[in-house]
Amino acid sequence: MTDATTSTTPPPLPDHLSVDPRSPHHVAEVFKHDIGIRFNGKDRSDVEEYCVSEGWVKVPAGKTVDRKGQPLMIKLKGKVEAFYK
Repeated sequence: MTDATTSTTPPPLPDHLSVDPRSPHHVAEVFKHDIGIRFNGKDRSDVEEYCVSEGWVKVPAGKTVDRKGQPLMIKLKGKVEAFYK
């Protein structure tokens, strides 16, 4: 039997989170739930990494990729709010 509270209760959102599994800021348990990011009052769906305390998000810079095929990221500064949908 599984415990109902662990399967329905999402873990607390970290201050710094990354989508990239190679990053030390990647938390796989968090991605089992839908996460929303509100940046400067607007919901963003293209955020790859964020830090609430420092107030920044990283988003892809268009379709530009580096030599390893990873998208180039730009850092935007502002008010960041992370939440579960």
